[in-house]
Amino acid sequence: MNISPHHSARGDGATDQRPILIVPYMWIGDFVRCHSVAKLLKGQRPDRPVDFLTTANNAPLLDYMPGVRKGIVWDLPRKRLALTKHHALAALLRREGYGQALIMPRTWKAALAPFLAGIPVRTGFFGEARIGVLNDVRFGERALPRMIDQCAALALPKGAQAPTQWPLPELVVPAAELSAWRTRMQLGAGAPLIALAPGAVGPSKRWPGPYFADAAAELICNGATVVVVGSPSEATLAAEICERAPGTRDLTGTDLRHAILALRSANVAISNDSGLLHVAAALGTPTIGIFGPTSPWHWAPLNPLAAVVQAEGDIECRPCHKPVCRLGHHRCMREIPAARVIAHVQAALAQKLPA
Repeated sequence: MNISPHHSARGDGATDQRPILIVPYMWIGDFVRCHSVAKLLKGQRPDRPVDFLTTANNAPLLDYMPGVRKGIVWDLPRKRLALTKHHALAALLRREGYGQALIMPRTWKAALAPFLAGIPVRTGFFGEARIGVLNDVRFGERALPRMIDQCAALALPKGAQAPTQWPLPELVVPAAELSAWRTRMQLGAGAPLIALAPGAVGPSKRWPGPYFADAAAELICNGATVVVVGSPSEATLAAEICERAPGTRDLTGTDLRHAILALRSANVAISNDSGLLHVAAALGTPTIGIFGPTSPWHWAPLNPLAAVVQAEGDIECRPCHKPVCRLGHHRCMREIPAARVIAHVQAALAQKLPA
């Protein structure tokens, strides 16, 4: 456990200046989405610091989120309660003197440490009958169609009408840090840099590895530098792409900061519907989002994408939102040819690079 220092809504009164804790979903894409919540809070009460509860894996994201003061880094087990760890986290939260906690996950366990810490205002949806552990209980989340609508609604006063557009998540990398990283990684400024993010939670959301490799080979032939980013779970995919497309560089690894800097350095990113799609979009990198079994309207980043690519034609089982193709054909991804993705990359490069 540690507290990562960082950059510098409301409570029961306009004079309350106690910090606010956001307890986000810990999947990377959902974590990035919750920066919209931080922006909403800072827009209402800029004098109140906003912190995030975070896993060690996600903590690097907070270094680049404007308006977030710091992260409380604490890894809780997913599959069990671990009451001792919740009590220890509660003791830490109590010392921080939070006036409010916004708890995004709908589980009873997510609200436990804020409750044990005695945070005065604990806001969240009813979820698993959370009366008691929450004392600012909200209802009606099932009427909110997207996760961002559900999360951001918790930052508004009860009964307040949602704005027509939520604030966009934003990740800002200092130029000096980016330049130093590029030098360290021996990435020159000559050739365009294309970042591939071939991972996703569940195989049905992954464009096939050979298709990524075909795109990488063509882009390298056209003079681009191509890198693969992701976690260690994407190492096998990265190795396959690098073998099929010689010259591709494998930058997968355990440090999310590595992927953040690679995606910010890229002239264009190509990503499945995954956490890194949200990271790339929030960084402002022109990003090609590949969607198969999931609906872009529900799950694409709020930030604009350079292109959303889906299989053409009528695929009756789409969207199924399932991690594994139930019918076994995976047409929603296999019927997206590499040539279409390459064409979108070239269009994005033409807009960003001199002819």
